[in-house]
Amino acid sequence: MAGLEFCPKHNMVAYLEKTDGNTEFHQIMDFLTCSSIYYALTVSPIVSTSFVEQFWTTAKSRTVNNTSYIDAIVAGKPMTISEASIRSDLLFDDADGIDSLNN
Repeated sequence: MAGLEFCPKHNMVAYLEKTDGNTEFHQIMDFLTCSSIYYALTVSPIVSTSFVEQFWTTAKSRTVNNTSYIDAIVAGKPMTISEASIRSDLLFDDADGIDSLNN
């Protein structure tokens, strides 16, 4: 199992506001605003830093039958996280959607 590390930039929220200073990014912002990932980028749930640190301290990755999982402790409870659970929790209803962008 691979160890995963805590990074203080986790759980940062994106600000997708168009301004005169970021005109070169307006097309990307339009795409993200219309995308199913908009919710995940812009909603800022209250998350205790100690829970995030506990997650990253205990997180281990594993693969079973070509499906990747993360096993960790959150709020003292063992959790198993998969791509399907992330898609569900973050309201990603695009399992067959875009997985990359052209340059």
